[in-house]
Amino acid sequence: MNSKQLPIIGVAAAVAVTTTMDATGYSVFSALPLFPLMCLFWWLERMSRREMGFVLGGLKNYGEAVLYPIAVMGAITVAAFVFGAVDLSQTDWPKTGLNLAIISVSTFMVVILTEEGFFRGWLWASINRRGSSPARTMVWTSVAFALWHLSAVSLETGFDLPWRQIPIYMVNATLLGAIWGMLRWRSGSVIVASLSHGLWNGLAYVLF
Repeated sequence: MNSKQLPIIGVAAAVAVTTTMDATGYSVFSALPLFPLMCLFWWLERMSRREMGFVLGGLKNYGEAVLYPIAVMGAITVAAFVFGAVDLSQTDWPKTGLNLAIISVSTFMVVILTEEGFFRGWLWASINRRGSSPARTMVWTSVAFALWHLSAVSLETGFDLPWRQIPIYMVNATLLGAIWGMLRWRSGSVIVASLSHGLWNGLAYVLF
């Protein structure tokens, strides 16, 4: 195996496995194969835990990780109120708060070892090893992250979108990947990026 091609091989394997699961009715579990793939390529490249990003970031980094989803979701909420697209008449706030906490925490714990561990952990470190600048690494990992999501919204998974909306979704997934990549870059930690990822999913899925 050509070591220079490992990042391409890894991403191709991740996309192929997830697409197969999305196409066969197992989309709920489609992120889980990223964990053994991450472990396999981590072992093949003999990377350190620090290279992989399995380190704690600074307190400021965690503040940035929390600020981003709150600021963006807050702006969307304000826009929704302005345009009259908010209905709170049936909202059960205690249940909503509980669901938000459950989804945020569970996503945070899972993505450390799946999406963030693979894309901002192993793939980031692997591309870096090949002499890429952090900015270019952020771009390539973000594109790979978006491509990995394509099958979820283009096949019949329950999350699939009308075709005209898929390009918008892909741009959004790339931008989210870039934001979490920037957090990984600034902090050196996938844990920081995972916190932002978890809070984003909690706010997006529960409130919207």
